[in-house]
Amino acid sequence: MKSIKDVNFKGRKVLLRVDFNVPMDDNKRITDDTRMRESLPTINKLLADGAAIIIMAHFGRPKKGGFEPELTLEPVAKYLETLINRPVLFTQSLLGEGKVEDMAKNLKDGEVMLLENIRFYPEETKGGVELAEQLAKLGDCYINDAFGAAHREHSSTAVIARFFPNDKYFGFLMENEVRNLEKLMQNPPRPFTAIIGGSKVSSKIGILENLIDKVDNMIIIGGMRYTFTKALGGKIGNSICEDDKMDLAIELMKKMDDHGVKYYLPVDSVIGDKFGNDANTQIVPSGEVPDGWESMDCGPESCKAIRDIIMNSKTILWNGPAGVFELSTFAKGTNEIALSVADACKKGCFAAVGGGDSVAAVKQMGLADQMSYVSTGGGAMLEYLEGKVLPGIKAIQD
Repeated sequence: MKSIKDVNFKGRKVLLRVDFNVPMDDNKRITDDTRMRESLPTINKLLADGAAIIIMAHFGRPKKGGFEPELTLEPVAKYLETLINRPVLFTQSLLGEGKVEDMAKNLKDGEVMLLENIRFYPEETKGGVELAEQLAKLGDCYINDAFGAAHREHSSTAVIARFFPNDKYFGFLMENEVRNLEKLMQNPPRPFTAIIGGSKVSSKIGILENLIDKVDNMIIIGGMRYTFTKALGGKIGNSICEDDKMDLAIELMKKMDDHGVKYYLPVDSVIGDKFGNDANTQIVPSGEVPDGWESMDCGPESCKAIRDIIMNSKTILWNGPAGVFELSTFAKGTNEIALSVADACKKGCFAAVGGGDSVAAVKQMGLADQMSYVSTGGGAMLEYLEGKVLPGIKAIQD
């Protein structure tokens, strides 16, 4: 993998694709700038070299085709100025109107330009070659630092790379993601434990099946575990369950047995009589949830058993919460897992955390910097773990 740290971009016009799809409030104020900060090492390296940077990014899901004022990147451009301590050139004009092309042509070394929302072009999400070629003409090399969009074969994330056969690179963020995912999935230190949660088995089938011949331990948590529990004959009350996936759950457990994978389903549950922080709660065995009650979290015995598995692991993948962690009443299981994974890292374990809820949990607890690797791309990481080829990665590696 050719790293940008080994290349001097002085005097170059660099086309840089980033993921600046940040949350904003009703007043267009950015409420979480994490995605922007994560690409600062790449931007700052290019500026230190003396490059001119043309940044491409998307925001939201435009539907009309053409400019949509509510989805403009103008607030992002203004915020980026505060992060890099220099002006960011920006126009709401689109390609083909002349202004974007002129600004790019006249961009000087050390200057930064942000293009308007790349998804204002319908061709972007269709992987249009013509749009990719138009974008490519603005610069003389291409860097992809948008791991969050790496699973999309879009014009600016994959197709554009073909116009720079000898001048295409991963940014530092993308390089870090690829290196860590490869470390996780290719000959990881053992025992390797996967902790997979979420509400539905159907959304994690690909991951579970792809990991069976790679892991030593599989811990199944979250709402999806009740499909397994019910398939084994347990009573789950009003707990979430995909009845049409119970046969699949049995099949997955058989596959894990056949591959010598030790799988763990929580043995006790924190249940509530309604969905809310003010619910009445009790702790019961996982297969004995009364009618009218819903399981919302792992119980204390389960947390203890999961910790033991985690602390005896050399590699950990965690994707998905233990319960309804957004409600403080039912957050303990997820928080206990986060603490255990952090403790395992202190002992030298390599732990990767991915997926929106898991990442939110470790950040909420202030433990993100204690993990070996926290992925920035939920959907991209999921597809990688399913064994799929990510177009944004392949385009650079080809």
